Amino acid sequence: MARSKEFDPEAALQQALELFWERGYEATSMADLVERLGVARASIYATFGGKRELYLKALERYLEQRNVVESLSQPGPALPAIRALLDSYVAEILADDLRRGCMVVNAAVEFASRDATVLAKVATSWAGLETALAGTLVRARAQGEIPAGKDPYALARFLLVLLQGLRVLGRADPDPRRLRDAVEQAMAAVQI
Repeated sequence: MARSKEFDPEAALQQALELFWERGYEATSMADLVERLGVARASIYATFGGKRELYLKALERYLEQRNVVESLSQPGPALPAIRALLDSYVAEILADDLRRGCMVVNAAVEFASRDATVLAKVATSWAGLETALAGTLVRARAQGEIPAGKDPYALARFLLVLLQGLRVLGRADPDPRRLRDAVEQAMAAVQI
């Protein structure tokens, strides 16, 4: 009869996510994972595969937990939803005492250019956010919240770049004035 696992794989995956998010992939060793998860190395390999497979599962978990596009698809005025999203990014950045940033942005910066699987996950995440922003901006234009001549798809790309830039600045130097001014300027650019 096979022994049952003596740990909760879901809790261990969450712990791995936190560790990778704090340190990144390269700076996290198997010994670090064993210590943080409180699980033997052999159990980690048997349950998740190697460090890379565990990282990919942790990144997938992060993406599932951080779905922000839902807030953009609510009926009603569109620009307040976009403003709320931008403000929520700033609030999250300012509340992040560990300066972990966004795990997706961290993955892109750390090694997406040399790992096609990570690059695909990053690209899919950003494409989903861009699509949600574009849909909201199409609705905003249809509702007269932005000028008819504005290209909602170009604005969505602009906002995507702004949001990812906020994440990078937040990790390096989360100056509240800089972050809030960027949001104000973005909202002004969308409406002009």
